[in-house]
Amino acid sequence: MIAFPVVTLPAVSISGGKSAGQALSLQRATRWSSPIHFISRLPISATIASYLAFFLFFGSTVLAQSQLADQQPRGFDFPYAGKPSLDGIALPQQQTYGNVSGKVVDQTGNGVAGADVKLWRDQGSFSKTVLSDDDGNFSFDQVSPGPLQVAVVAEGFATQTVSCTLRSGENCLFPQITLSLATQITEIHVSPSTKEIAQEQLKDQEKQRVLGIIPNFYVTYVSEAAPLTSKQKFQLALKATTDPVSLASIGVIAGIGQAADRFSGYGQGAQGYAKRYGASYANLASGLFIGGAVLPSLLKQDPRYFYRGTGTKRSRFLYAVSRTVICKGDNQRWQPNYSSILGDLAAGGISNLYIPEQDRHGARLTFENAGISIATTAALNVLQEFVLHKITSKMH
Repeated sequence: MIAFPVVTLPAVSISGGKSAGQALSLQRATRWSSPIHFISRLPISATIASYLAFFLFFGSTVLAQSQLADQQPRGFDFPYAGKPSLDGIALPQQQTYGNVSGKVVDQTGNGVAGADVKLWRDQGSFSKTVLSDDDGNFSFDQVSPGPLQVAVVAEGFATQTVSCTLRSGENCLFPQITLSLATQITEIHVSPSTKEIAQEQLKDQEKQRVLGIIPNFYVTYVSEAAPLTSKQKFQLALKATTDPVSLASIGVIAGIGQAADRFSGYGQGAQGYAKRYGASYANLASGLFIGGAVLPSLLKQDPRYFYRGTGTKRSRFLYAVSRTVICKGDNQRWQPNYSSILGDLAAGGISNLYIPEQDRHGARLTFENAGISIATTAALNVLQEFVLHKITSKMH
């Protein structure tokens, strides 16, 4: 503020409505005492004129600024230069990206290299995929904020999924992601070999007895029974020829032959009974081993009777009788029963070696014995089909 000196002015009456000419006439009419007095008044008049000019200029400037202020909107503070200020104006918040990182390790704490690390959004849409480095570390750059899921897939390990929420302007560091070994379910179907199946079936056959006493080993009640190996065929023959009941049955047959004095060349008494017993056992053994083991092994045929159990009685009867000349091969196909026929002939021929000389009839005896064996087998097969299966214990 400028301080002005206080000047006492003489009372002058100036009418605002008079013109400058009227004021001058009035001034001339005034009576002056002398010219010096007039000159002394000049500085005072100049001073008054200067003050009037200053107040007029200052007042017009203040008025212009007040009018400009009235024209501006209320509530905003504009600087004198007239440029608006941004102070107090809310600007939209910009989205700030962050980083997502972590480490993949196994159960021992060692880093898992080359693991597929997949970054997913919470809606399930796929985003990014990276591979873990040699130490198991992984990192995603420029990830937008929001809920995230990370799935880790590595060969030999179970898939592991973790989640987090990435906030604006922050980074997300996962703790160590430990992978567990993948649980592999391996189904192993163990099928026993044909030999093992046949052995189990043979064990069941060796328990089969008519009325629980008489051996009934050479019949199978399994229509698709596994073929026997050569060893199993000899095993079955040995089992039949050494069974106590078989040995006792041979004793009965020898006794009946001695009572009937069949093959009189054997004589009587203990010696004659022993010869008859030996001859009967030789017939049984030679027939079983040649016709039930040796030839079936060479010709790959099955010496057993396969129980049918279905169809009409006539068809079953014909089936049972025909099994003396038809057998099942190891290839599961029906074929001529060469083993049984040749076995009976061979056993009949061998019998000429131990039958008394006066009872030998050469070829006739051979075919006679073979015919008796075939007929006996046929009758036994019919009994197997219709009777013995009902009274045989331990049937498979």
